[in-house]
Amino acid sequence: MSNTAVVVGGGIGGLATAVGLRRIGWAVTVVERSSVLDDAGAAISLAANGLRALDELGVGAAVREAARGQYSGGTRTPAGRVLSRMDGEALERAVGTPIMGIPRSTLHRLLRESLPGEALLIGSEAGAVRPAGPGKVGVEVGRGGTVLEADLVVAADGVGSRVRGLLFPDHPGPVYSGSTVLRAITEHAVDAGTDFELTWGRGAEFGHIALQDGRAEWHAVLTLPARTRFADPLAELRRRFGGWHHPVPALLDATRPGAVLHHDVHELRTPLASYAVDRVALVGDAAHAMTPNLGQGACQALEDAVTLAAILDTGGDVATALARYDALRRPRSQAVARAARQAGRMGHGLAHPLAVALRNTAMRLTPSGVSMRVILRHHDWVAPRLGAPSASN
Repeated sequence: MSNTAVVVGGGIGGLATAVGLRRIGWAVTVVERSSVLDDAGAAISLAANGLRALDELGVGAAVREAARGQYSGGTRTPAGRVLSRMDGEALERAVGTPIMGIPRSTLHRLLRESLPGEALLIGSEAGAVRPAGPGKVGVEVGRGGTVLEADLVVAADGVGSRVRGLLFPDHPGPVYSGSTVLRAITEHAVDAGTDFELTWGRGAEFGHIALQDGRAEWHAVLTLPARTRFADPLAELRRRFGGWHHPVPALLDATRPGAVLHHDVHELRTPLASYAVDRVALVGDAAHAMTPNLGQGACQALEDAVTLAAILDTGGDVATALARYDALRRPRSQAVARAARQAGRMGHGLAHPLAVALRNTAMRLTPSGVSMRVILRHHDWVAPRLGAPSASN
C-alpha cells in the first residue's frame, strides 16, 4: 500500500507538492476551498531555481514552451533614466536559463494537468488537523465531519494559513508590509519595448513582464495604509503614473478596467521556528510568505515541493524526514525573505529625495559583475533529484 498525503491548498505550492509526491509513488488528495479554479492572478517571473524544480516535477519543458525569456530591460527612474540593465544572456550563460515570464493561470493549469482529476477536492474547507491513530494524521474537511486520514499533511494554504495558526497559536501571523499592489494583464498585445522592467519613483514602483503572446503583465506598487482602495483603480493609476516614461501609460491604456487586481502585500515578518510539526509540513507562503521584491515567492514554494518529495523518497520515518526538510528549507527560504524585504526598502520603499538620489547613484555605479553575484545567490540552486538516493539543498 502506498503512502498517503493530504495537501491543504491548491495554489502553486500545493499543486507542485502534490505533483512531487505522486512522482515518488504517494497517493495525494489536494483540498482546495475555492469552488472554481479560476487561477486568479496576473503573471509571474520564474528564475533558474524555480525552473529547475519544475524540471524535477516533469513540467519544466511545458512551462518553458509557454513562457517568454527575459533578456532585455532593467531598472529606470520615472523620467526613463537607466539605473541598471538586465543582461539575460549573461544570466543564461551562468545558470543555463534566463528568467522566464508566464501567466499564473498557465502555470496553475500545467501543474493541475499533471494530477488526476480525482486528486483534487474542490470547494472543500479544511478544518482541524489532529493525530488519527498510530502513524496517521487526520484533516477535517467540509461541514459534514468528514476526516481524511493520511501519513502526511502538507499546509499549502497561503499567507493566511489556517493550518499554520493551529500549529503555532502563539505566532503573530502575517503583517502588512506597508505596500499595496495593483496588477493586470493587458487586453491585447502591446509594444513594451523590453522583456522586463522596473521603474522606481518616490514611494512607488511600476513594472512589466512581456508575455509570449505579445500581451504584458504590469504591476504598480504603492506605499499606502492597509486596505486603501480606489473607486476607479485604473483612473487612479493614470493620475499617478501617466507622466512616467514609455511604456507605462501605454500599458495602462491597453488594460480593461475590470481586469485590475488589487491586493495588500502581507509577509511573515516573524520567522517560524519550524516548518514541520509531527506529520505536518508547511510549504510556500504558509511557511515563509515574503514580499515580491525579488520575484522569489513562487520559486521558493517550488523548491519546498521538490525538496520535500526528494527527502520522503529516501524512505524511513515521516517525522524524521520532515525534520530534515525543515533543516534544509528554513534557513534558505528565510534568508531569501529577509533579502526581499530589504530590496523593497531600497526600491519603492524610499521616498525622501536625498535617499532616492543616493540609491540611484549607487545603482548606476555598481559594476554588472557585482549585480550578477547578488542574483546568482538566489537563482543558482541545485534541485534534488526525485528518485535519487539522497536529497541536498
